[in-house]
Amino acid sequence: MALPVNARVEAAPNFLANLDAARRFFVEQDAETATARFADLKAALREMVAVLAWSPASGRSARFLAATSAQAVLRAAAIRQLAEQVGLPDLREYVVGQHIVLYAHSATDVVLLALKHQRQLSYAADAS
Repeated sequence: MALPVNARVEAAPNFLANLDAARRFFVEQDAETATARFADLKAALREMVAVLAWSPASGRSARFLAATSAQAVLRAAAIRQLAEQVGLPDLREYVVGQHIVLYAHSATDVVLLALKHQRQLSYAADAS
């Protein structure tokens, strides 16, 4: 089996909105350290992108897909819609420090769909 030279990694608008929400939370939580903490998060995300470009299936299976409660099924359906919009079949999660990145991938493409803190219950499919 030949490995792809480099998968293309892109960020969906929802991921960028989640990232901006994280930046705003850092500022609200502690304005003095917000810039440094956000820079650390971005550096860790750049490392993740390098890994995913080399190995798109590096993350763990998306755990929320196994949920069975009615509320969890509805939340999962909203997130699956994000993957359908980009036309990529597999959903995975990648842990970045205290954050988790949800992404969809094929052998040659990766789309970052959402970002959440590990303490958040679910991914925001529409971060406003």
